[in-house]
Amino acid sequence: MSTLIYAERPASGDPAGLLVLHHGRGADERDLFGLADILDPQRRLHVVTPRAPLTIAGGYHWYVVPRVGYPDPRTFHAAYDRLAAFHDELWERTGIAPANTILGGFSMGTVMSYALALPGDRPKPAGILAFSGFIPTVDGWQADLGSRSELPVFIAHGRRDPIIDVQFARQARKVLEASGLPVEYHESDAVHQIDPAHVPTAVHWLSGATTGERTTVAHER
Repeated sequence: MSTLIYAERPASGDPAGLLVLHHGRGADERDLFGLADILDPQRRLHVVTPRAPLTIAGGYHWYVVPRVGYPDPRTFHAAYDRLAAFHDELWERTGIAPANTILGGFSMGTVMSYALALPGDRPKPAGILAFSGFIPTVDGWQADLGSRSELPVFIAHGRRDPIIDVQFARQARKVLEASGLPVEYHESDAVHQIDPAHVPTAVHWLSGATTGERTTVAHER
């Protein structure tokens, strides 16, 4: 049992897929919940937003941050195990398959989306929605990109981000594309936030990723 607290918004009818949004550092399960109707205005998807298990200074975190890009192994693996169990339970409870699931998030939540979507021993999702994050470097965790061929990824990041440098996004794009993953990449002059200018393109990408109509686009502004 994962025992993670979560918020949930069902689809308006039979769900076309599942969207799991993982919040950033210091937030909670309500932080990205408002994006459910924004990213999925037709309510095609069942949307779930779990709360991170680690409490620090009154906020919820997925792991301790000794250095950006390099999660603390102990807290990272503890969160990874609980989140993996949460995803497994969610698929069983909803009857929605991993192949119809988008894993996404913001900042630290993007890190956990990459972490659960890219290893070969985890189910391959329908796509990754990555706002302002990075692919982690951490002892005991490794991506298996060879097993993730054709897994679509949407990356959006701000060039003025003072928390997670845009170079992390550029490096993720480079690594993923080199392994054959179709990446839709967006940059803007935003800081550490989900830039509203990226939302319409994310809506379009999400619709395509959950219907099999995938696109690969790179945009900067």
